[in-house]
Amino acid sequence: MVTWVSTAFLIVLSLCFQSEALLQVQLQLGFYATSCPLAEVIVKEEVAKGIARDTGVAAGLVRLHFHDCFVRGCDGSVLIDSTASNTAEKDAPPNKSLRGFEVIDKAKARLETLCPGEVSCADIVAFAARDSIELTAGRGYDVSGGRRDGRVSLASEVLTNLPAPSFNVNQLTQSFAKKGLTQEEMVTLSGAHTIGRSHCEAFSNRLYNFNATNSQDPSLDPGYAEYLKKQCPQGSTDPTLVVPMDPYTPAVTDRGYYKAVVANKGLFTSDQTLLTNLNTANQVYQNANDLLRWRTKFAAAMVKMGQIGVLTGGDGEIRSNCRRIN
Repeated sequence: MVTWVSTAFLIVLSLCFQSEALLQVQLQLGFYATSCPLAEVIVKEEVAKGIARDTGVAAGLVRLHFHDCFVRGCDGSVLIDSTASNTAEKDAPPNKSLRGFEVIDKAKARLETLCPGEVSCADIVAFAARDSIELTAGRGYDVSGGRRDGRVSLASEVLTNLPAPSFNVNQLTQSFAKKGLTQEEMVTLSGAHTIGRSHCEAFSNRLYNFNATNSQDPSLDPGYAEYLKKQCPQGSTDPTLVVPMDPYTPAVTDRGYYKAVVANKGLFTSDQTLLTNLNTANQVYQNANDLLRWRTKFAAAMVKMGQIGVLTGGDGEIRSNCRRIN
């Protein structure tokens, strides 16, 4: 005989399956096949143009997607401009160095001319991140569409949701777990640092006055540390000083990031800390030695990340301008 407890459990379980099925229906491949058939083509064209002008845009667009999804879910809220009455996400300290907004704007403008009110800014960001990875020799993957745009963007929510470059492996694991991502997916997605650059302020603490006993982070390769010091003099506040996050192949989506971590050349504390845990260290070594395996896992992890907290159906809106709510 089924008790009321087990019946309640079955009801909850059924609702969970229905909810997951509903998400799968609303986020679907080829979402714009009828309403705007050229949507993904146009986005890819604008991404390619952006990368042709500046190869760093690729990493910028991947980072834009990550920063969007980790705050309020993948709802395009990171694109909204601040107003006199509200400081938006993009003006929070971790987001002031975000890049690629102009690519999103250009794609959106073309899509509004061709298919007004159809393609969300959130989907454009997800498509653009995928295209950026593919156009830098990474593995392409399918991205479902159907995300809706959020109407709220608060700078105050950024620091509490984004993992910091100073995080240790436990803090990183917890941060990703809050978004429904596993520790292995955290290590896999950290590989996005194989492209792009960083401002000196994000890692200079590892070079000067590291702690009471060490002026320099002892986990950092000494030769690499000297190179970084030349690029980032102590006390410099020059915002134009940047360093590649992957010292080997910073414009190619490959295993260079993991090779760097193995060689104690991870740029951030959050990179090098991956070797301090047996499980994450094993994953780093596996990814460093098997490019195809990492690319396959990375594609799957990006798809999963792109589904965090999405708005679908009648929620949110389709912004006509990605920088402001309708």
